[in-house]
Amino acid sequence: MKFTIYGKNMHVSEGLKETLRKKFEKFDRYFDRETEVYATFSREKNHNVLEVTIPMGRTILRAEQITEDMVGSIEAVVDKLEGQLRKHKTKLKKQYAGESLKYNFDAIESVEEEDDGPQVVRTKKFAVKPMTVDEATMQMELLGHDFFVFLNGETDDVNVVYMRKDGNYGLIEPIF
Repeated sequence: MKFTIYGKNMHVSEGLKETLRKKFEKFDRYFDRETEVYATFSREKNHNVLEVTIPMGRTILRAEQITEDMVGSIEAVVDKLEGQLRKHKTKLKKQYAGESLKYNFDAIESVEEEDDGPQVVRTKKFAVKPMTVDEATMQMELLGHDFFVFLNGETDDVNVVYMRKDGNYGLIEPIF
């Protein structure tokens, strides 16, 4: 696996980088050597945050952990990612069936699969009106939702505005 390790508001020591690499060795049996792992260590107030992203073609594995101990964050992120792989093993095997040299999902121990988990139980259709980002955030608040899909009047693209954990807003702009 190829690692790209960033430090945000902090310096990432070689020891911390090596601990991350060592803990991720267990994923070597699932992914080939060319699989990229992006890890961002950051310090926010009194907390340490570790965010790990593993792009897999059309799918992205992602885990984030906030703790006071970075090594604890590494272990928790590894556990979360392994849990995601176990939970979605069957779906991932189907999606990447032709790429068996790149991904080995047979090595993942399955969680007892009583059902496939959450399913789409409702589809909602609505007219999308052109509006500005400010109008979309106001509409989202008026509806009491965490996100709002709208047609950006400035770019004529479908965008999503959403409420972030820190109380600010985020904007998703697709690139085609």
